[in-house]
Amino acid sequence: MSWNFKSDRPIYIQLIDQIEMMIFSGIYPPGSRLPSVRDMAQEAAVNPNTMQRALSKLEEDGLIITHRTSGRSITEDENMIKKAKTRLAQEQLSEFLANMQHLGFDRKEILSIISNMLEEMKI
Repeated sequence: MSWNFKSDRPIYIQLIDQIEMMIFSGIYPPGSRLPSVRDMAQEAAVNPNTMQRALSKLEEDGLIITHRTSGRSITEDENMIKKAKTRLAQEQLSEFLANMQHLGFDRKEILSIISNMLEEMKI
């Protein structure tokens, strides 16, 4: 996977977001082993300390488990992954809905736009 960073947010936050997306999309399935911090940092072209910070936060959140002798792996708790995925979706929807309100759309208009887009995308 290619790592894409923008200058509007700290790199470690963007690393967290991108690793979460890899977990949620199945690139890193539950129970799978993660590459080493150095390997991941090299692949992302970031400082290993920055990658370590991102992985530590994901460990705090319960998505990653550290094993003393065998590195890190993704949690096998699929319920934990589902909760984190739902939380992310709710955050993104909340931001979207706030933006739509700022643009002057009401509930009915927002639902109509979403419905039309879902039809176009065949979702």
